[in-house]
Parts: sequence; C-alpha cells; structure tokens
Amino acid sequence: MSANSFDARSTLQVGDESYEIFRLDKVEGSARLPYSLKVLLENLLRTEDGANITADHIRALGGWDSQAQPSQEIQFTPARVIMQDFTGVPCVVDLATMREAVAALGGDPAKINPLSPAEMVIDHSVIADKFGTNDAFKQNVDLEYGRNKERYQFLRWGQTAFDDFKVVPPGTGIVHQVNIEHLARVVMVRDGKAYPDTLVGTDSHTTMVNGLGVLGWGVGGIEAEAAMLGQPVSMLIPRVVGFKLTGELTPGTTATDLVLTITEMLRQHGVVGKFVEFYGEGVAATSLANRATIGNMSPEFGSTAAIFPIDDETLKYLRLTGRSDQQVALVEAYAKEQGLWLDPKAEPDFSEKLELDLSTVVPSIAGPKRPQDRIVLANAAEQFKSDVLNYVDVVDEAGKESFPASDSPAVAPNGTPSNPVTVTAPDGTTYELDHGAVTVAAITSCTNTSNPYVMVAAALVAKKAVEKGLTRKPWVKTTLAPGSKVVTDYFEKAGLTPYLDKVGFNLVGYGCTTCIGNSGPLPEEVSKAVNDHDLAVTSVLSGNRNFEGRINPDVKMNYLASPPLVVAYALAGSMKVDITKDALGIDQDGNPVFLKDIWPSEAEVNEVVANAIGEDMFAKSYEDVFAGDAQWQALSIPTGNTFEWDAESTYVRKPPYFEGMQTEPSPVSDITGARVLAKLGDSVTTDHISPAGAIKADTPAGKYLTEHGVERRDFNSYGSRRGNHEVMIRGTFANIRLRNQIAPGTEGGYTRDFTVEGAPVSFIYDASRNYIDQGIPLVVLAGKEYGSGSSRDWAAKGTALLGVKAVIAESYERIHRSNLIGMGVLPLQFPEGATAASLGLTGEETFSFTGVEELNNGTTPRTVKVTTDTGVEFDAVVRIDTPGEADYYRNGGIMQYVLRSLIRK
Repeated sequence: MSANSFDARSTLQVGDESYEIFRLDKVEGSARLPYSLKVLLENLLRTEDGANITADHIRALGGWDSQAQPSQEIQFTPARVIMQDFTGVPCVVDLATMREAVAALGGDPAKINPLSPAEMVIDHSVIADKFGTNDAFKQNVDLEYGRNKERYQFLRWGQTAFDDFKVVPPGTGIVHQVNIEHLARVVMVRDGKAYPDTLVGTDSHTTMVNGLGVLGWGVGGIEAEAAMLGQPVSMLIPRVVGFKLTGELTPGTTATDLVLTITEMLRQHGVVGKFVEFYGEGVAATSLANRATIGNMSPEFGSTAAIFPIDDETLKYLRLTGRSDQQVALVEAYAKEQGLWLDPKAEPDFSEKLELDLSTVVPSIAGPKRPQDRIVLANAAEQFKSDVLNYVDVVDEAGKESFPASDSPAVAPNGTPSNPVTVTAPDGTTYELDHGAVTVAAITSCTNTSNPYVMVAAALVAKKAVEKGLTRKPWVKTTLAPGSKVVTDYFEKAGLTPYLDKVGFNLVGYGCTTCIGNSGPLPEEVSKAVNDHDLAVTSVLSGNRNFEGRINPDVKMNYLASPPLVVAYALAGSMKVDITKDALGIDQDGNPVFLKDIWPSEAEVNEVVANAIGEDMFAKSYEDVFAGDAQWQALSIPTGNTFEWDAESTYVRKPPYFEGMQTEPSPVSDITGARVLAKLGDSVTTDHISPAGAIKADTPAGKYLTEHGVERRDFNSYGSRRGNHEVMIRGTFANIRLRNQIAPGTEGGYTRDFTVEGAPVSFIYDASRNYIDQGIPLVVLAGKEYGSGSSRDWAAKGTALLGVKAVIAESYERIHRSNLIGMGVLPLQFPEGATAASLGLTGEETFSFTGVEELNNGTTPRTVKVTTDTGVEFDAVVRIDTPGEADYYRNGGIMQYVLRSLIRK
C-alpha cells in the first residue's frame, strides 16, 4: 500500500469498470514534466513506502531541474520483466540456484519466485543453417530442438516451478516484436489498480516497446532477477533529451533510413545515460511501426530509453493487434486523465533539444562495423572503396606497398582493392568472388521485421525483380527471419511469398538469427575461398547491430540496411556496385535493370498493407502463444521446487556464485598485487567481452566441450550454452576481433601470463586460472565507451569469474558499468583527461587500490588511490553511482544482496 502522502489515490471509471489510480496533478510541477518522467512520478506515488521511496523523492521528481546533472537517486519498480532465452536461461538458472542457497541458509526456497510478471520469448536459439529451400524453416527448427533439448527441458520446468513466469516457445517470434504485438499492456491492471505499463528486459532492445509509450529498457540478467524478486531498480533521475520531429518522410525513404539518421545524430550529440523523448507535430505523422523501429535502436544511440507519448496512432495499433475494446478504452482514458496524451504543439521542459525535419531524410545504410556510421546510399560504393583499405593488404600499381604487407598482397587497380578468386559451385558452375562480395543478405531482426511497410517493400522489390528475370547472385546467402508469424501471414495473403522464395529469401525461422550472430555457415566453397585468399567480404542485414565479428566469422564488413535494400544488394552481389546508378542485373531481353525499375511506389506499399493485414491475423497468431507446438509439448521435464541438476549436462550447470556464502557479508577490502588481464582501446563492446557466436574447436571452450564428449558439429553457439558457466568463462574476452594491447600482434582471446617466466602469450582463460590459483587479483584497463552494446549479463559474469576485481576505463556504457557492480567488480574511471597511455601504463605493472575499504563505513568514496610497482600513481573516480549500487558491491553482488534480504524477512 502506498503511503499516499500527496492524497493522490483516486478512481477512474472506464465503461462499467472502475480502477484505482494515483493522480499526477497532485504533485506540484508535474504538468511541465516530460512524458517519461511523468511515468516515473506515478511509479513513485504508487510505491511510496516511507523508507526506500519517500515524499521527498516524489517532491524531487516533481521539482526536477532539467538543466542539473543527475544526482537524485530514486527507486523505480517496473511492472513486469521480459526476457529472451539467451539471457533468460541464466536468469532461471540463477533463480534455481538461489532456491538451493536459501534452503542451505535455513530459509524458505519458495520465497524465490517472481513477484512481478515475467515473460520469456525463445527467439535467440534458431540458427540459419539451411536456407534457400522451401523446407529450410522446418530443418532449422528440427536442428534447434536437437541442439537445445536440455535448455528447453529446463525452461519448461521453470514454467511449472515458478509462479507468474511464462514462456513463448521456439518458432513463434522475436521477443520485442511479440512484446509490442501482444504482451505490452500500455496501461497495466493489477489488484484493481490501473497504472502505466513499465518494464525492464534482459535485452538492450527492450526499448522497442517505447514506441508504444511504454517506459522500459534493457538491464543485465542479474538486475532483471532482482526486479522479478521485488527489488526496485536504483537509478538517478535522468536528463531528458527532447527530439522534435517536423514534416513527413518523402517517398522512397523508409523507417530504416530515418532511424539510421537519428542514430547518427544522437551518437554525435551524446545521450548515454539519458532518456530521449520524441515530441512535435512530426510525431503524429510517424506511424507506430516507425516509432517502434526508432525505439528499438535506442541502445545504438546510447540512450537509456527513446520514447513516444500515447496518441491516436497508439490506439489504432492496439486495435489492429487485437487488444480488447476495454483495454483500448482504458489506455485512452488513463492517458488523457493523467496528462500522458500527446499534444503535438506542446514543448515540455527538456534538458537538451534536437530537431529533425523528416523530409530531409535520405536513403542510407550504416557500416562497416558500427550502427552510428551512417552512409548516404548514393555514396556507399565510394565509401566502401575507402573503408575496405582497413581490412585488406594492398600494393599500388607500381608494386610498392601502400598498406601492411601479407603473404599474398592484392593489387589495387584504380585505387579499388581487388583479388578475384574463381569459385566452383556444387552444381559445377563457376563465378568470381572478390573483396566486397555480399555473402550474407538477411531480412532479420524485429527492428525492421515488425514494420509492415518496409517488409512489404522488400517483397515488392523481390516481385518486380523476378518479373524482370533477376535473382540473387550465387555467392549470396539469403535468409528471411521475421519477428512474428503475422509477417508470413500477410505475405501469403498478398501473394508475395513465391517471389521472395524465387530470389532466395525463403523463411529460415522466426527468430533473431543473423542479427545476433546466428547466420549459420557460409556455403563451404564460399567460406574456403574467403579464408584461403583473405577476402574482405560483406554482409547486409536489416538488423540493429553490425559490430566486428558479430555476424559471421568469415565476414569482415557488415552493413545495416532496410529490408528492400537487403534484397537489392542480394541482386547486386557486391558493395562495389553503386546500386543508385549501376545495373543490378540484366533482364530477359538483355536490358540492364536498375534499382529504380524495381523499387515500389509508396502507393503500392500502402495498398498491400491496407488489404493484406488485419486484426484477425494477430488474434490467430497469439490465441495460444504459450502452448507451443507438438515438439515443445512432448519435452519431458522434472518436477519439484528445486531443479535436478544433471552432472553430465553441457548446457545447464549449477553456477558457483553462492558457494561458501554466509548470512552476513565479509567487509570490503582494498585490492593489492593486481595484474592486468587485458589492456583495451576505445569502443570495446559487450560483443567483444561477452561470449557470442560460434565456438571454435581450438579455443578453451571448444576444448572443454571436446573433453566432455561433445562432437564438433554439436558445439552449438555460446548463446545457447549460457546456462553453463564453464563454457561461458572460457569464451569471455574471446571475440575474434578483440585486440589486447599487452599481447600485440594477436587478435582474439589472448593475453600474456605473468605467472610464467617470460610472460608468454596465452589464452585469457588459461592465464586467469593461473592467476586465481596463485591468489592474484586481476584488473582490466580500457578506453572510452567501455561496455557499449547489448545488455549482456555474461559480459559482467564472465569478467568476475575470470578473477577480475576492478576495471579502469575512460568512460562506460550505463548497463555494463551497473552489471559489473552487480557481480562484485569495482568500476573505476581514469581522472578527467587521463588515459592509460598518458599515464604511461603498459599493462605489465602490478596495481594496488587503496581507499576501497571506506565503503565499509556506509559511504562511497569519490576516488580511490591507484599505485603501481613502476611508480605511477593517480586517483581513480569510483563509478558506484548510487547508494543502492554500493549495497550490492558490499554484498559481493546483487544476487547475494537479494538473497540475504529475503532470508532476513
């Protein structure tokens, strides 16, 4: 029950139903607040308990100073938690382990149970092994079940063992698309109360639901577990960036072009740790599908959230997707009553402002390794010629080296690197493969597959291409992986499926596939040519991430593009082709076919969308969404409150987090005699840190699996084995593109092991075991934007389990910094303007950190003293930003804190 200090409790009548609400207008200053802060204000009013959430917190939010730097801590209690299976499996593993730990400490295991609704969508496990055939989907699903049976049995057990925990089975859709199409409430109803739907999710792209006006963002799995167990999320009242939209998109531009433009603008502006809120008359002209695409890309901007207020467009989408009349009426009535309804002419109080005229957006792609590196489509071929020089060794026409030499340097005629290789296909035909070849063209990721306008545009491009006699180039792996079954339903109804199939975009699965590295292998002959001749080949995908090493181990350069452009690049077959000017192919009559010849008009797209998509499709797809198919229902599962761990399992193992844990935490201690495990540069992402993608046989993880009797063909991916900490530790910092500066000349998971004479180069995992055996703590040195990227808990869990006690970086991405604390790792920041290089740090030093013990006094030191055996000394800024985070660190991590709190109750 709320303390209700502001007399805000009231009722709202909607039709025949009456709901308890907490009125925002009872708090002075609330009317001027941005939409997102109004949602937080309601959260505090409803959960005010006089201790963790007080009247002073509510007054502080009502009196928010838009220009102040964040300093006021508040406790946000999300209405629900959403998960995908890669990050969700370890959550359930941890909950199962916590039940045993509670019992061992004399508590009640049943207390470990979600207190807020928790929903998981299994979408990250399907791999696009098979493609280009009518049965590719069935084959991939069969392979998925074969590889993941142990995980799926475990999740089915969780579905029965934990209350308020639901699982959407494999082969259904992508978590964020399922969320906006079905799971999101917009206004939540629970125990007679109506309040804004809010959430945290174990995936950074949880922000897609911001397009519906639902406030939520990605957190690490460990934070999500705490939220499920009733712990509020500790946060500072953020700065809010107002992003004004004016005008309308011009014909020929897409939501993807828009979101890449916004991503570039916001990355340049700097929005890490801030909320972004869209306002202005252009918002009303932005479809819900486009809003969801923009919200999805919030992590690529770096913002915590990227939200749109509720308006008629929201209601129209809710009706289309089959929400009940009463729910739609409630959303409208509640939003208008609470001042959450969009006023296109309003100018709320914002910390900073940007503006974009939608009519200025032009067709774009982004790459070759970051989402914010936007390239105007008309400049893409020319830009490729420049960017590829970073990925190949070349000599100029005079035979002089112009870039680093290799064993077989390529020649660069007319300044364009070229190393053509003749490849023989399985059917005996031959073709030439060269730098820039598009080897993966994937319509994937909920970012764009949730948007019927770009999906229909892609299908119409395919249709017009087929009618001209065009098809994909033979070296292009083409895949279609929508985020829900609704997409294939409207393709079928519109008669577009056969055309997609004919250009190779057959359905391969309902899941993330290529966007999260599950692109599957390239055809054997393509892979061999690429690796034998060190070709810089490319991928083009309609996803949200294109970081190095993420998409496919054979592909060096990756580009984000709208679905219709993905089809166009599959036809062109190379990034060297200027698809705005050059022919994509030759038609039946020998005439060149250009992009303009097969690009659909806005009217054509709108006609298909209007006639092929209806409420009945959503109702059918989601009527029994948690039941699963016969394969899911046939899985045998254990019973009981605690899980029966299989000692032989290589997928699900009991983690060591609570071994030796006592009821009271040990005092925090200073860190002495620490060695550097890794010295890293700028923009090291959680993709570089966290295990992801394929597992190679000659790595520590591959060797572990081999030693446990797993055949190489059954290794599966790191993501699928997230429930096995032994595999995941071995894959931490093992990304094939990671460059550890204390092991120069290497690429991948290597370091130098200073426990061995001569400090030889070693696998990071092997070195860490030696350090741990000798009781030597470890430290990581890093540059700017450390930990940007997905909200992966294993980036922090793996770091901790490798024995890292502290990280010193120039700056952090919010989620990873928070997750480090959640695993008991101390995040520190170099002094303003200082770097590892400017301080003369080589990574060969021994480090000591003093002043950490001040945390035992109940306070958080602003800095700690860092000294090395080489005489370097500096004050590092302690990035424990809130008292709640300090409590987690004192307890050795967030899970230990929650567990001890539950035992004391």
